[in-house]
This record gives sequence, C-alpha cells and structure tokens, in this order.
Amino acid sequence: MNNNDKLSRFWFILSNALPPIGFFLYFKHRSQYPNKAKSALQSAAIGIPIALVGGYILNNYILK
Repeated sequence: MNNNDKLSRFWFILSNALPPIGFFLYFKHRSQYPNKAKSALQSAAIGIPIALVGGYILNNYILK
C-alpha cells in the first residue's frame, strides 16, 4: 500500500462539510489513489444528509 493513498484528516473533514470538494477529490484521485478517492467519496456522501438535516433544523426551529 502506498503511504500517499490515505486521505488526510483535513481533507476528510472538509469533504464532509463541503461535499462538492469530496466529489472533486474522488474524481481527481480515483485512478492513482483508489483508497484516498473512496474515503473522499464516503465523506461527501455522509455530509449530504447531515447538511440537509442541519438546514432543516436551522430553518424551522432556530431562525423561525
């Protein structure tokens, strides 16, 4: 396994907070670093429902 084939914590958290960055990292690294690409895609996929639930709570209960 290549040492560069691991997504850093910074990019993992950023991919989770901003899913388009995770999708970009997936397409950028999918052929050369498949494990890094998979981690970025999983983080982005987890970030989407979190953002939807957070937006719903923010709009309906906090900013009401």
